[in-house]
Amino acid sequence: MTEVIRTSVLTCPECGHSKAEAMPTDACQWFYACEKCHAVLRPKAGDCCVYCSYGTVPCPPIQEGGQLSCCKTS
Repeated sequence: MTEVIRTSVLTCPECGHSKAEAMPTDACQWFYACEKCHAVLRPKAGDCCVYCSYGTVPCPPIQEGGQLSCCKTS
């Protein structure tokens, strides 16, 4: 089993600002406010959280168990 990566670099699609953030290990983060342009990021369709949509590393629940392990409603 590989070790779960707990930090991801989020890149704002509006202004391109990037920042390394610690990811929650037991939940999905649905909103993230860019500290530069203040755009509120939401997951893209089909993704469970902002880290899976805009990060360099998918969220810990996805890393540990794949798509079915995360907080998807379907």
